[in-house]
Amino acid sequence: MKPTKALLVSTVAASLAAVALTGGAARAGNLSSYDGASWYGKYLSVSSGTTAAACAGSLGQPRYGTNVDAGHECGSQSETYIATNASGNVVIAGSNEIQRLPMRAMASTDGGSTFTGADLPLPPPVTSGGSDFGSDPTIAFDSHGTAYYGYIVVFFSAGGAINGTEMAVARSSDNGLSWRSTFFAPQTGSGQFNDKPMITVDTSAAHRDRIYLAWDNATGNSSSVMNGNNVVLSSSDDGGVSFTAPMSVSGDFQGRTGAIGADPYLTPAGVLHVAWQDVAHGAIVDVSSTDGGRTFSARHIVAAVNGFDFAVAAMASRSALVYPSCGAYQATLYCAYTNGSSTATSVYVATSKDGGTTWSSSAVPAGGDQFNQWLAVDASTGAVTTLGLSLGKNPEGGGLHRAANKDV
Repeated sequence: MKPTKALLVSTVAASLAAVALTGGAARAGNLSSYDGASWYGKYLSVSSGTTAAACAGSLGQPRYGTNVDAGHECGSQSETYIATNASGNVVIAGSNEIQRLPMRAMASTDGGSTFTGADLPLPPPVTSGGSDFGSDPTIAFDSHGTAYYGYIVVFFSAGGAINGTEMAVARSSDNGLSWRSTFFAPQTGSGQFNDKPMITVDTSAAHRDRIYLAWDNATGNSSSVMNGNNVVLSSSDDGGVSFTAPMSVSGDFQGRTGAIGADPYLTPAGVLHVAWQDVAHGAIVDVSSTDGGRTFSARHIVAAVNGFDFAVAAMASRSALVYPSCGAYQATLYCAYTNGSSTATSVYVATSKDGGTTWSSSAVPAGGDQFNQWLAVDASTGAVTTLGLSLGKNPEGGGLHRAANKDV
């Protein structure tokens, strides 16, 4: 499960500044400089085939009010993720490195007051003269406090074209200071793409410390609406040393995008659920497994949605993706998602009290366009918290929204 504290600390992650700087180049080297902290910008930088000099100098670890600059390093970070261990004293954040190739882990053993950074391993390129970089961080802890960090590896040819991806899960037994990675499920060749992984670990007695990683794979170019994406799942029972072959939990789609934005989550009894956006049918859907991910139920509709993404004013150039973020307390399930149109969006929380068969939704109270939401359920109290962006029509203004309730 994703503890509620992770959402509160994620305000720190949302404030990671592109200013703050510690010396030393990563193993993979630095990429050319450019404006903007986006995945596409990183792709442009990698495919350009040029490199820039390593950053030098340090600003230490500045604070912004009560927020801490966890990155305090060269360049920009994006697509942040954060998780805490069971006691809350160990906090690990992850991010894409925009001007650098590897993934970054930022670890704290004092509840988020200070952070130490580490790069995650990358495999060798698959072609002579090629390169590869990491993207899409996701983090979870097992019952012993071992941290697991999932990400994708994107391979480039010598000419800068994407020629495949594979999955990676790194593990750390020293509170995020060092990492060893397992690479698996390669999709090689032009237009083969694994995308948007999410990780969870079963800490119940059912399948204790089984690691689950769900993602969407595509045959086509990245995750456009012209591809045949499927949601797949792999698991590990040996502490992340090896993973099972991916199995489809969404069914196989051809032609238009089938599925994207998977989120695996567990009930306290160890029932595994996977939710995602079923683009082909215009809905957020959910399936469940009572045998540790070997078989799954039929799909149940969490909520109908109006589109793959929405180009609201603040996201007009990239659009805000529709995806679920889910959790559970006792027998109640919760999934947050974005819905609306390119004129206006809202975040909703759907609730199920019958194991995911039926769901009802209510809007999160916040003003302006809401999107990029996340949800967490406190395992002790059942408190449900959502955090996301809430922006007015002015693309330059806005901020975070946070909503909390207890409904058990």
